[in-house]
Amino acid sequence: MSTEPTGSGAIRPYRNGDRDQVIALWNACGLTRPWNDPTADIQRSLDTATSELFIHQDADRITGTLMVGYDGHRGWMYYLAADPAQRGKGIARALVAVAEDFLRDQGCPKVELMVRTDNTAALGFYDRLGYEAQDVTVRAKWLNGNAQ
Repeated sequence: MSTEPTGSGAIRPYRNGDRDQVIALWNACGLTRPWNDPTADIQRSLDTATSELFIHQDADRITGTLMVGYDGHRGWMYYLAADPAQRGKGIARALVAVAEDFLRDQGCPKVELMVRTDNTAALGFYDRLGYEAQDVTVRAKWLNGNAQ
């Protein structure tokens, strides 16, 4: 994992004490949804050996996040966030690079992600990084009764 400075910050794994800043950043970036409990999502990531929540920190402030996991078949990325006031400084690009390295180190052959179809800024960002649209349709089923 690279911890080289990005702008004036560095990337590191999630630590105890990060939760409130992480969730505040996710809220500021519009990543949270009523049916997803961010605290539970963080804990599930921490409890899974092939997952990591990477943090971009600038001084004492969290300015970016990316959750990544490998299910044995594909890698997945979630919760890519960059502080809206810091966008354009390479935070998201650096987080994706660290996540890709994390997956490569686990022997993962391919990484995938989901982007809401109306999020054209994110789609353009991933296009610029070489991510391609796939000919698939996502289907989901709630297993915990939280259908919304």
